[in-house]
Amino acid sequence: MFYLVRHGETAWSLTGQHTGLTDLSLTPNGREQAHLLKPVLEKLSFSEVWCSPLKRARETCQLAGFGDRAEIMPELVEWNYGRYEGLTSTEIKKKKPNWNIFDHGAPGGESPAQVQARAKVVVARMRQAQNNVLIFSSAHILRTLAACFLEQGPDFGKHLFLSTGSLSILGDENQAPVIRLWNSE
Repeated sequence: MFYLVRHGETAWSLTGQHTGLTDLSLTPNGREQAHLLKPVLEKLSFSEVWCSPLKRARETCQLAGFGDRAEIMPELVEWNYGRYEGLTSTEIKKKKPNWNIFDHGAPGGESPAQVQARAKVVVARMRQAQNNVLIFSSAHILRTLAACFLEQGPDFGKHLFLSTGSLSILGDENQAPVIRLWNSE
């Protein structure tokens, strides 16, 4: 099984600002969210722990008790929002009313196809894993990763909401990829 953890709250996730490559720390509430994951995750066994290189994911991983085991994977970095970095969806939609990151990408940043390519690298490694894998990262890359795991296009990610500090589980049933748990807080 594959356990996906979205990082805890940051100042920008609290305000709804798109946080791609800006390297923010967790808020006090975000640190508490990460601490709350520890008793849930420590009951499980993981053959591998992977983490985004961004500070918010690394802090969440550390506070959840897995920092010493985590392999930093550049493919798990959040979507590069380019010129939309730091803006809210409301601000972006004033200029582009039908905009959605999963359909349109970000000018000066990454396209859905580019993020999908990174997600496919991670999914290929997931499929090679012998046991449970724990993954710490950010919302939009995890949503794209789940879409790819489920053999869907990156646009399917727009249907998968993720809260900060949440846990989701992907797995297989009858040789088909499935969501076993989504957005558990």
